[in-house]
Amino acid sequence: MTYEEYLDEVTTLIFEKFGVPEAAAVKLVVSAQDKEFFVRHDENESLRTVEQAHQDAKAIYEASQLGVGKKVGKPR
Repeated sequence: MTYEEYLDEVTTLIFEKFGVPEAAAVKLVVSAQDKEFFVRHDENESLRTVEQAHQDAKAIYEASQLGVGKKVGKPR
């Protein structure tokens, strides 16, 4: 899938799996993108899979819930 489609998939998963309002899910993904979480995904098309989208949606959601100084950053 394209990079844009991948971001849409991650956003949709955050909305559907975790019950985050759609606008808030978009903000989480945009924030993660601003923090360069998705740089590797942009450069490497093989990272843009549905399975990876599930993992990234969970990571972004969980990081947003912690809120104790932890921020979404680049994936390891």
